[in-house]
Amino acid sequence: MLSGRPIIGFVPVSSMEMAELFYVEILGLTVLEQSPYALVVMAANAMIRLTPVPALRVQPFTIAGWHVPNIEDHVRELFARGVVFQRYEGVQQNELGVWTAPNGDRVAWFKDLDGNTLSLSEFAS
Repeated sequence: MLSGRPIIGFVPVSSMEMAELFYVEILGLTVLEQSPYALVVMAANAMIRLTPVPALRVQPFTIAGWHVPNIEDHVRELFARGVVFQRYEGVQQNELGVWTAPNGDRVAWFKDLDGNTLSLSEFAS
């Protein structure tokens, strides 16, 4: 029923100003709408509502990610913009922080200014 309908993602943030700085200025997403209730941005064909949460509790898992070609190029570009990529103990990551899964998929993780974990993924096939 919904497989052909676009998805809307929701990302909790503590500050609309910090959200705009990170998601618009650093990641380069396009603003669709801005109100006291949400900063709405577009990432390709997906809408993301960055919603202020008064008592934000960051979760210990990835909440959003982007499918990219040439993951290392994207990691380098974001690193040049000040994004810090995460390193995880017990996970074999290359010098850029990219992990290669047994099936060949590649993933790199980073955090927004609130500490929400985001990712880049390049699929093997």
